[in-house]
Amino acid sequence: MIIALVVLAVVVLMVILVYNGLVRLRLQAQNAWSDIDVQLKRRWDLIPNLVESVKGYASHERGTLESVTQARTQAMQAQGAGPAQRAQAEAQLTTALQGLTVAVEAYPQLQASGGFRDLQAQLAQIEDAVQNARRYYNAVVRDLNAKIMTFPSNLIAGPFGFHPREFFEAGAAEREVPKVAF
Repeated sequence: MIIALVVLAVVVLMVILVYNGLVRLRLQAQNAWSDIDVQLKRRWDLIPNLVESVKGYASHERGTLESVTQARTQAMQAQGAGPAQRAQAEAQLTTALQGLTVAVEAYPQLQASGGFRDLQAQLAQIEDAVQNARRYYNAVVRDLNAKIMTFPSNLIAGPFGFHPREFFEAGAAEREVPKVAF
């Protein structure tokens, strides 16, 4: 009888530990996703200032500026979507920003502008922060998904409603090298 109670106590303790580990990883994934949102919001807020700065110097680059603005709007509208849809919208924005950078290279006076240089430096910092947030989110999702799929935690994950999450993957547009054409 005592042996049965000890075995039952060990099993209950293991279930509690595995469940708590799954909850901790799920919360970390939610927090990491929020970090991505924060960095993307910072990028979205900076883009109108960058576009306005470029407008004064590069008025005939209207198509490039409009594509950046349109891509920003689409990225903001994808805010409630899952990681795959968000990654695709953000990839389009990244591609548009790369096109803007290529266009700016034709305007040395713009590059010499202190305000523009500051905006460009801020954008570079935000891009690095977005990449770091994506990497952290994907690492947490990897750990969560591995725990959900491996034995014995998979016996607890299913009945308690834990499901694998999607990774935030770079889109095909982000993997392309920007084309410079003069």
